[in-house]
Amino acid sequence: MDLNQRLQSIAQNRLFEWTAVSVIIASALMLGAKTFELSPRTQGLLEIADWAITIFFVFEIGLRFLATPEKKRFFTNGWNVFDTIVVAVSLIPGGGGDQVLVARLVRVFRVLRMVSIIPELRILLNSLIKALPQLAYVLLLMFIIFYIYAAIGTTLFETINPVLWGDIAVSLLTLFRVMTFEDWTDVMYETQEIYPLSWIYYLSFIFFTAFAFLNMVIGIVVNVLDEEHARAKAEDDRIAGVEAPVDNRALLEEIRALREDVARLRER
Repeated sequence: MDLNQRLQSIAQNRLFEWTAVSVIIASALMLGAKTFELSPRTQGLLEIADWAITIFFVFEIGLRFLATPEKKRFFTNGWNVFDTIVVAVSLIPGGGGDQVLVARLVRVFRVLRMVSIIPELRILLNSLIKALPQLAYVLLLMFIIFYIYAAIGTTLFETINPVLWGDIAVSLLTLFRVMTFEDWTDVMYETQEIYPLSWIYYLSFIFFTAFAFLNMVIGIVVNVLDEEHARAKAEDDRIAGVEAPVDNRALLEEIRALREDVARLRER
């Protein structure tokens, strides 16, 4: 086994990965501890521990870089670029002014390195990002429903309570309160004194937003998550040299397309 293979075995070792996760958690706890009033001795120990964590991160990112067979491909991965930037900025010495402020802010992003290390978290985040284009249409439709109900609420209930229904912007905030079930019954009971059937307005709005649209969002995210899991499994099988299972649906579609091609050729 050559040096490159040894480095790969260390970088891909589960013990090494969980050690890195533990260091990230320790870094997050230290960052929270610095928000409290501490004695000078404790602050000094935390600074030493912070630099020890930074040195470990430099070693960890350097090991992953050296373990990559083609060094140029290391920076084609967005997470590797993110990890490198976070580690590089963490090396900024503690001076004064804006420089130390930037260094402290970047240390907050160390917690996100857990996403780059744990594959399951990467799949979750990639699924959320890929679901954003589909979620945009759902959010647009939700905004249309919000706007219609806000216009109706302003027209009907403005004289009842101008604080909640004075204009369409305030009505949108009130409807958001209703959607999140934050004392929404108080709002409804107030309007029911003038409009006894106003409960239809609130219940229909809750049905559209809190139930229907929420289920649509969950369905989109779950569907994209399943696709991302399937893609990750196929990639792992390809790397391991395992033959991918036959997709019966795709096979039937190919057979149907071939039959149509044969039928067209016979007509000619």
